[in-house]
Parts: sequence; structure tokens; C-alpha cells
Amino acid sequence: MRKLICTAVVFLVLGISFGCKNSTTKPEPNKQLPLVQKMTSPAAMASSLPHIMVNKDVALMSWVETVDDTLTTLKYSELVDGEWQESENILSGTNWFVNWADYPMISENNGSLWSHVLKKSSLGTYSYDIKMNVKPKGETHWNTDLRLHTDGTPTEHGFVSIVPYQNNFFVNWLDGRNTEANELGERGAMTLRGGVVSATGKLIEEYELDDRTCDCCQTTSAITDNGPIVIYRDRSNKEVRDISIVRQVNGEWTAPKVIHEDDWQIKGCPVNGPKVDVLGNNLVVAWFTGAGNKQKVQLVFSSDGGAQFSAPITIVEGRVMGRVDVLWADEETAVVSWMEANDKTALFKAMAITLSGKTSQQQVITEMVDSRKSGFPQMEIMEETLYFAWTEQEAAITQVKTAKMQVEALSFN
Repeated sequence: MRKLICTAVVFLVLGISFGCKNSTTKPEPNKQLPLVQKMTSPAAMASSLPHIMVNKDVALMSWVETVDDTLTTLKYSELVDGEWQESENILSGTNWFVNWADYPMISENNGSLWSHVLKKSSLGTYSYDIKMNVKPKGETHWNTDLRLHTDGTPTEHGFVSIVPYQNNFFVNWLDGRNTEANELGERGAMTLRGGVVSATGKLIEEYELDDRTCDCCQTTSAITDNGPIVIYRDRSNKEVRDISIVRQVNGEWTAPKVIHEDDWQIKGCPVNGPKVDVLGNNLVVAWFTGAGNKQKVQLVFSSDGGAQFSAPITIVEGRVMGRVDVLWADEETAVVSWMEANDKTALFKAMAITLSGKTSQQQVITEMVDSRKSGFPQMEIMEETLYFAWTEQEAAITQVKTAKMQVEALSFN
């Protein structure tokens, strides 16, 4: 009995001792997660040219991987529960036109998948076709190498924009069929064309939307309550290259209209296209301009499907590289991203802005190499989470990286 009592006393004393020690120890503070959380990228080394799309509850990312600078493979991954899944191959080729600014894309509509690559059509450096790949709902294999455009000219075709449309896809692109020299050696201008493609890859409708555009700026499109719209960098006879819009209204396409007269007169293409996002008939458009030798990113809103736009809001100016993206966070707030120079590097940034022009703090998503290999960073939103993708370069090696951030992290002052 004495032994048991002594043992109990010992444990009691030890318990008091440990209890006193715990009571005097300061609790460890809660660790705060970074605002921008790096994700596990599904892309391997030697990857580049990411593209992210979200359609309702489906989010996909495509990119390319190149082996020995010869064999290139288009791959994609689906976002499930906030994480990228193991990659899948779409197709490979050795005769693609792989360009830092004119990247392949992927889209989804009602379970059907669409993607594209640029495939060389002759020995000329800048002659290539847009080749579609489709995987209709229920199919297990991709149907590849389907030419989008109907001409057979060995000219440039690219800078695609693709969005789900009814049970099909609305696609537009820059088309160089008129730039082929005629018998007199004369060449026409780059044109903007659009069309409707079925889930099986059939071009159902095709239109010429503008007969003279900038040669190599990305296009962007959306589906409003009125119908499809395309926004792009136009080109006047005086080499003014401002941002224009064409709209389909009552089944007819409107004439091109400049959304704001920056009056940027430049002899060469700046390779810096606009971006648009839509909620019903509400549009938000962001773009880069160098008018007046002042580099800046501007943004406008429209509440009538693009018939009229608000006065532009300057998002950032100075050492701006552009390469913008934009999307709606909710009915009152948009998020815009861009790249800007930072000594010998570049910063990929994002910021929220309200319809009234109130802006949040700028958030650095990542630091990047200041080169063409960085490409055009991507941004999408799903369930109040922003997802980002970009090409990271270390020495001569590139790899697609991804990250995510809650929209609410973009706090307003």
C-alpha cells in the first residue's frame, strides 16, 4: 500500500510539474499561409506556353513540352478539388510553329473538348495553318489535324481565341490569306476571321470580321446575351493600332469600332493583345498601349454588350510590359493582371478594381525572367479562387508553374 501511495504521489508531483510548465509556455502563433500559394505543376521540364480555361465547373490547362528542340507534345490537365491532375497527351509533332506569343489553347463545352496547334504549311518561316483537335463527349480518343480555315494559302494563320457557344465553339483568328503576293507582287493585309465549330470539328459558319488588322497581337472573344463579340488590335491606313470590337447583333456582324482612341501610331506590331471577360451583357476589357511614348495598361467597362464603353481607367503606367489578362470576380469587381519590368527581371502582378474605379493593393504573383520565353501569363477564376500559370526560366530550361490565391486576398485600401 505504501508503495502504491508513494507512486501516486510521484505521478501527482510530476503532473503538477508538467502542468506548470505547460501553463507558462507561450502558445505557438498560428502560421499564416502566403497570399499566393504555389501549386504542384503537372508540367515537366522543357514545358512552356500555358493556357487556362474555365467553363462552369470545368477547369483545364494546356501547354507544350519539347524534346531536343524537335518533337513537341501538346498536353493538358484538369483541375480537381483545387489541384492539377496528372497530365494527358493530345498529340505530338515535329513540324509545328511554336511561338512565345501565339500559344495553343484548349476549351470545353458540355463534355466535349477542343484544342489547336499551329502546323507549318510550307518551308517558309511564317506560313502555317491552324489545326484543330476535337474529342466529342463520350469519345476516348482525340481526332487530330483538322484544318480550321478554308483557304489553302501558305500564309500566317494564328492568334486564336476560343469560347464555348451553345452546343458548339465560337472561334476567331488572324488570317493571312490576303497577304499572299499576286501576279504584280502586291500583298494585302492581315484579316480577322471568325466562325462556329461543332463538337466534331466541322466549321459550320465562317465570317470575315475585319479586312485589315494588326499582324500578331492576340485576339480575345466572349459570348454576351446579344451574341459573340471579338476584341482585337486594329490597324488603320495611318498605322494607328488601337483596340477595336466587332459584335454579332440579331445575327449580323457590326462594323469594327475602336473602344477608345489611344491614337497609338506604331509601324510594327507590338505583340500585345487585349483581354475581355463577360457576365451577361457586362464586359470588362484590359489592354496595353504605348501611345505618346507612355506605356500603360488600361481598362474599360460596358453594360450593354460592348455597344458603349466607360472612360478608360489607367491600371498601371511606367515600365509596363503589358501581356494582360482580366476577369470578373463578381458583378461589381474585376481582376486584372499584367507584367512590368523590374530591373533585369519582370513582375507578374494582379489587382482588383470595382465598377466605380476603386482599386485594391497590387499583388505580386511571381518574379519572372524578363524575356520572350516568359510568354503570356494566364489567370482564371473558379469558386472565388484565382488560378495562375506562367513559364519560368532557369538558365536555358523552361517549365510551366502554377499558383492560386483567394480573391478576397486582394484587399482594398
